[in-house]
Amino acid sequence: MNEFSIRRADKNDLPPWSEMRSVLWPGNTESEHLSELTGLLRQDSFQGWIAFNNEKYIGFAEASIRPYANGCESRPVVFLEGVWVDESHRNSGIGRKFINVVEEWAKSNGITEIGSDAEFSNELSQVCHKKWGFEEAERVIYFRKKLA
Repeated sequence: MNEFSIRRADKNDLPPWSEMRSVLWPGNTESEHLSELTGLLRQDSFQGWIAFNNEKYIGFAEASIRPYANGCESRPVVFLEGVWVDESHRNSGIGRKFINVVEEWAKSNGITEIGSDAEFSNELSQVCHKKWGFEEAERVIYFRKKLA
């Protein structure tokens, strides 16, 4: 298994974080991602995490607190905005660790449910969500995971 660490993202991570986001969401340029992240980091309702292998960036996760999310029963909810792990480090537990830190962030904010979504064509994301304990809630593919 590859060694890795995860920590909260900050402004020093913006350039490589934007680069990774461009791989996950190629509809925006790195510059657009950089601008969006700069604004998001100023919001208390948003949090990002970065995964490293030695000094190399190998993944990120983002979550926000939303007033509600389709398929969820409680309000507000934490919404898993995105998770991405470099192909060379997939299946090494990084995705699950990201979900664990998002859960802890949700719980620390008194939130008992996480919502998420996946594009219908993104079967890998659907499989990962189910492995992470999410259940399909609606068929525009929204996921939820109740926290104990």
